[in-house]
Parts: sequence; structure tokens; C-alpha cells
Amino acid sequence: MVKKPALLVLEDGRAFAGTSYGAEGETFGEAVFATGMTGYQETLTDPSYHRQIVTQTAPHIGNTGVNDEDDESQRIWVAGYVVRDPARVPSSWRAKRSLDDQLKAQRIVGISGIDTRALTRHLRERGAMRAAISTETLDRGALLAKVLRQPPMTGADLAGDVTTRTPYVVPAEGEKRFTVVALDLGIKAMTPKLMAGRGIEVHVLPVTSTLDEVLERRPDGVFMSNGPGDPATTEHPTELLKALLDKGIPYFGICFGNQVFGRALGLGTFKLKYGHRGINQPVLDRATGKVEITAQNHGFAVDAPLEGTVETPYGVAEVSHVSLNDNVVEGLKLTGSDGMPLGFSVQYHPEAAAGPHDSAYLFDRFVELMEGRAR
Repeated sequence: MVKKPALLVLEDGRAFAGTSYGAEGETFGEAVFATGMTGYQETLTDPSYHRQIVTQTAPHIGNTGVNDEDDESQRIWVAGYVVRDPARVPSSWRAKRSLDDQLKAQRIVGISGIDTRALTRHLRERGAMRAAISTETLDRGALLAKVLRQPPMTGADLAGDVTTRTPYVVPAEGEKRFTVVALDLGIKAMTPKLMAGRGIEVHVLPVTSTLDEVLERRPDGVFMSNGPGDPATTEHPTELLKALLDKGIPYFGICFGNQVFGRALGLGTFKLKYGHRGINQPVLDRATGKVEITAQNHGFAVDAPLEGTVETPYGVAEVSHVSLNDNVVEGLKLTGSDGMPLGFSVQYHPEAAAGPHDSAYLFDRFVELMEGRAR
């Protein structure tokens, strides 16, 4: 079968010609790159990638096909997909269909056969930017004009697009020890599973939930998930978290939840040049001196002093984790006014389904935090 020609155009005019991969059509989003050599199914179904055109830096993608177990949500969220050499035939005993077929079924427009190394180097030098993939508009100038009419990621309020519409409960496995309310900013399926495995009953609520709706679950702790968009737009989650911290309810946040935590503590956020995306990002845990290899997907970061502490209305906050690539804040911790730990967060994904699993202990730390506050 002959593939249709496809064109990728960036907002600065750089263009790459290739062939159609997945669905035919036209799509727009922010061009980013992800460095993982495996776990593409989890990447595609991670709601944090909503409205992003994802370039895989690993050249061979689709080798293991697609199965029915590894999805992190109910659908593929990426706006578009860029690969160099897609597998012609999947090879895995778990595969139910090819990646190409899955992309077509969910109408995800992609492009293959381009120099993804050159594209990645360009994005590293120039930064993440608006882009389009098309099998319909193959004139570079015409497609560029369409790209320049698209909204930027800065200022984008996207959590409402990906959140659950109705609350649901993930029951504790074995004996129930705690009740946690998880605010869904774009939660991945593995997150409540890992909590449930530690005896936590998880009530997943929409991002629009009120303080009363949270408190009526009588939570022992509150969690805020990963998600897409600009954290500067998260007024409601930030105000909700402030009210919960004021009541002394233990908090754990991941990725977007780390940025909301920073804003609740009075800190700012800013957009990174090209972000951190992949499963091989080194992070230093300052408390232990341990270096963790982490999975990440974020284009924004918390603006906090790397040294010293910050006085907040809820206690003393400080940076707990730092990226070893560029010194970006990778975690925060809050000690309450009573001298006891009250909350913590990390910028990376300790629930990484494809790995690495260096940071899974953070869910145990959340349990310890709730135990300490309950005494």
C-alpha cells in the first residue's frame, strides 16, 4: 500500500516532508520531543500530551504493537505523532493490533520517514513551538499561515478538557487504610492503582470539584495529578488547595500537581524552552543524596529558590528535588506550622508504567505522611 505524502511545518518556517502515518488529515499542536525508547503506548494515552505533536527520538517505533492493558486513559491524547521508521509488522505476544491501525482508529494524524534527529536538535535550539502535520495542505507557505493562526501553549487552560466528567472510586486492595481524594487534572490510570495497592481508597474527582465536595469524602489526604496546559491558568485548583492546606490535610502532587502546589505556596511558574519529556531524566533527591532516573512530561516549571526556605501561610516550604540536567525544580516539600510534614510534590512521574520505577517509594511516603498527621 502506497502511503500519502505528508508535511510537517513549524511556526518558524522549518518544514519536513515525509509520508502519512496513522490517520490522514490535518492537525495542529505544540511540537515537542520525547526521548523514551519504549513505552510509546503510555505516552500516547497520557492526558498530559493533550494538544501536543510528539516526536519520538528513538528511530524505531511500533515494534511491539498495541495491547489492551497499557493505556493510561480511555483514548490517545496527542494532537499528532512523528516517527522516523515505523515498524511494518508488530512483534509481541501481547499485541492486539498495530500502532498504525490504532492511530487510524482514533483519527490521530502522523508523519513518518523524516529526520527526527534533525527535528529534535532544531527544537532543542529554538524551543518547543506551534506546528502542523498535514496530508491535505502540502504547500509549506499555506500550511505555515494556518500554524501562525493557532493559539500558543502559554496561557492554555486544558485541564478541563481531560478531566473525568463524573467522580469514581478505585477501591483499596486488601484492608482499607486511608481515603484519598484525587483531583483529576489529567490523571493516569496507574496512579490510583499504585495507591490502591497500598490500602488507599481513591476517590477521583473532576477538576471543578468544590471544597465541600472534597471534604464530604472525609479524606485522610488529597492528591493532584499530572495534566496539560499552563499552570498559571489553574485558579480554581490553586484556591482549593490553599483551603485544604489551611485545614491541615496532607497533600501529594505529581507534575501539574507540583506546579499547583507551588502556586498555592505563593511561588510562580514559567515555561521551559523545550521541556522535559522521556523516561531517562536524572533527578537529585536532596534529602537522601540519591539520584533517581525518572519519567517526565512537562513544559512548565516552578520558580522557587534552590537554596533556603520560603515562609508560607501554612508553614515552611523548600525545594526537595532538582534536575541534574538544568537545575529545574523537581520537587517541593512543606513543613506545617506545627513542625510536622504537611505536603510534598514532585515534577516527574513516579507512576511510570513503562518504567523506570526508581521513584515508586513516593507513594509509601504519602502513606507515611497521612499516618503522621493522623497521630
